[in-house]
Amino acid sequence: MPPAVRRLLIVHHTTSPTLQELFEAVRSGATTDEVEGVETVTRAALRATAVDVLECDAVILGTPANIGYMSGALKHFFDTVYYPCLEETRRLPYGLYVHGNNDTGGAVRAVESIAAGLGWERAHLPVTVTGTVSKDDLTACWELGATVAATISPV
Repeated sequence: MPPAVRRLLIVHHTTSPTLQELFEAVRSGATTDEVEGVETVTRAALRATAVDVLECDAVILGTPANIGYMSGALKHFFDTVYYPCLEETRRLPYGLYVHGNNDTGGAVRAVESIAAGLGWERAHLPVTVTGTVSKDDLTACWELGATVAATISPV
C-alpha cells in the first residue's frame, strides 16, 4: 500500500514583484521532484482558513515586513485560525520568509511568537530578505520550500 500523500500549505501575502519572486522560489522548492509524496497548496493570507491549516501537515508563511511587523493580512490569518487550530495543530512544522525594505526583525519575532503560542515547530530558520532580491536569497527560499516539504515527506 503506497504511503499517504502529505499536504504542505503555503500562506502568503504577496504585495510586490519582489515578494512574488520569493513566493515562486519557495513554491518551486516545495514542489521539486526530489521530494515525493507531498502536495503543495497555496493560499493568499486573506483567503486561508482554519480548515486549510487543519488539513495540512506543515505550513510555510510569507509576509512583507510592514512598519516593523508582519503584514495585516498575515495577522488576520493568525487571528482567524488561532483558537480553532490551537489544540489540533500542536507540533505542526512551519517555515517563514519575510521581505523588508529596511528591517525584518519585528516581523520575524511576531510570527515566531504566535507560532510558539500555537505550539508549532520551526522546520527551517526564517529566510529574511532586505532590499533587492539576490540569487542567494532565491536559493534560500527554494531551500526553505524543499526542506519543509522533505520534513513531511512520507517516502
